[in-house]
Amino acid sequence: MGLKSDRWIRRMAREARLIEPFEEELVRRGVISYGLSSYGYDLRLSPTLYLLGETDEGIIDPKAFDEAAMLRRLEGETFLIPPHGYALGLVLEYLRLPRNVVGLVWGKSTYTRAGLMVNLTPLEPGWEGHLTLSMANQTARPLRLYAGEGIAQVLFWEGDEAPFLSYAERRGKYQGRRDVAPPTIEEVS
Repeated sequence: MGLKSDRWIRRMAREARLIEPFEEELVRRGVISYGLSSYGYDLRLSPTLYLLGETDEGIIDPKAFDEAAMLRRLEGETFLIPPHGYALGLVLEYLRLPRNVVGLVWGKSTYTRAGLMVNLTPLEPGWEGHLTLSMANQTARPLRLYAGEGIAQVLFWEGDEAPFLSYAERRGKYQGRRDVAPPTIEEVS
């Protein structure tokens, strides 16, 4: 299983629509970088963000998540995450992982150095969609995020053989998402 380079990412973006839209070079001037890097791809934050739990009432339960009460949708070019606040964001790019490829996503160092923690997120073989990112402001001050600019990086590894079942074949609960996916569990039948 090998880490995939910019050459492989560029080829897969063309042949298999791995990343759409796809930026063939790393865009850096005046923005938090995004686009193709040597061994990864820097993803952009979409203009939609959800702030979580701005109330002291109730309990946050991932098995019984009250989306209407717990998430506040914001739209814009910039967002402020309150001190010690938590948000769910969406990446602008739509990703399609081949059946024998896994991805790993983590926050960009620019934001990490400013106090933002982006949850380390695995992407399973066969998964596709706009990725939901979990982000926490670790500081005692509001932290600004920029839509349309880099928020996280994804690295890709190709397996020696395809898995028995891919995420798509298992009908994973977050497959094909085009909006933020709050916590959910599958119903027992």
